[in-house]
Amino acid sequence: MARGYTGKKSSNIVPIVISLAVVGAIGYGVSLYSFESEDPTIKSSHNKYWNRVSPITIDIADNEDLESYEISVSDGQKEVITNAETFIKPTKKKTISFVYPQQPINGVLLNQEATKIEVKIKAKDKSKWNFLMGNSASLELALTVDTIPPEATVLTHSYSITKGGSALVIFQAKDDNMRDLYIEANGNKFYPQPYKKAGYYATLIAWQHNKPDFKATLVAKDEASNQKEIMIDFYPIARDYRVSWIEATDKFIDGKISELASSETSLRNRTERLDKLKAVNETLRDGNEALIHNASKAVSKDILQSWSITPFYPLVNGQKVADFGDDRHYYYKDKTKEVAHSLHVGIDLASNQNAPIVASNGGKVVMDKLNGIYGNMPMIDHGLGLYTLYGHCSSIAVKNGDIVKKGDIIAKSGMTGLALGDHLHFGVLVQGVEVRPEEWMDQHWLNDNVYKVFTQADGVIR
Repeated sequence: MARGYTGKKSSNIVPIVISLAVVGAIGYGVSLYSFESEDPTIKSSHNKYWNRVSPITIDIADNEDLESYEISVSDGQKEVITNAETFIKPTKKKTISFVYPQQPINGVLLNQEATKIEVKIKAKDKSKWNFLMGNSASLELALTVDTIPPEATVLTHSYSITKGGSALVIFQAKDDNMRDLYIEANGNKFYPQPYKKAGYYATLIAWQHNKPDFKATLVAKDEASNQKEIMIDFYPIARDYRVSWIEATDKFIDGKISELASSETSLRNRTERLDKLKAVNETLRDGNEALIHNASKAVSKDILQSWSITPFYPLVNGQKVADFGDDRHYYYKDKTKEVAHSLHVGIDLASNQNAPIVASNGGKVVMDKLNGIYGNMPMIDHGLGLYTLYGHCSSIAVKNGDIVKKGDIIAKSGMTGLALGDHLHFGVLVQGVEVRPEEWMDQHWLNDNVYKVFTQADGVIR
């Protein structure tokens, strides 16, 4: 006799289903975090020296997610945990700033006169690698306490500086663990070149023509974050720069502006006249000038024994047809409505068509290419942070890396880039800041502001 189905087998399936569900849930929970095996990274702002006052910055990062970190500080005898955190929300980066504890932590007060300090940083991520324990990293810092700021003295400098102009400073600075040394002026940092012998420095600085006031400060910082600041007392000379209102005609926009827009991949989709004008005269110009600034910042770290510069005269019989610092506002049909704006940060010189452009001083070519609105544009490093550029050239006779001598022909004038007639755009920069070319074309100015300063310094540096 046939037997009916009893249902006993179904009772065996239930535990299996539950087990699979549990395993699946565990597997899903584990899969929330990968099994990546890369350790977190830990970086510190201080590695050898500390003044116990300036904050130490710790940067902790992980390619996935951080789980926790801990920072402890020891004076050699006692140790306290100053910072610790376990992350709940997904966190890939964390920056912690801490100082030497001046108050007890959990009843423990560290020695306030300690000269040797140990800092330990531990970090862990949320990976399930290493038998679900995750990846970890640690960094131990053995810091020597240094509370003495660097020594610094200004030896001599140019008496005055003109708005839009340049000046020279020569100073002495010393610290066994110097980290940073520069002159800050209007937010720009001008780095020095060693001069004559160790501990002495020379720096060219600049006053941007569109900054109303001027302030220069010598800043010396050591590895322990001790800092010395000295205000440099220049006699500032105010100067007004021309403001021009220029009509952007259809002919101008449909001609030179459209030509430049069509040659730039990022601007080819611009079809509206005013949109093209603004894109070329502002957006493209900003990118071109960024290249110039970046290529003109470097200053040699080699000891400079002497530096000689003669007045620049790049275009024979060249007549000035546009000024430095011209504040140009463009309007279209209605003069009360500005449609584009630019600053002219060089002077324009014109003579004959395709006239030879001559290197007035020797140097190294740092750029030799087409640069947007500047057209074909060589640029030369003359040392001590001084650079010259030559825009709108019809052709360039030098290559990047060439060493040119005084009198060498470097290019020929032209009308490439945003130029309506054959001329030379001549620019001078001091560590990436455009300055008045007229000063560097004037022998009297060079005598008073460069040669005289070097002579005074040489009388002190023995």
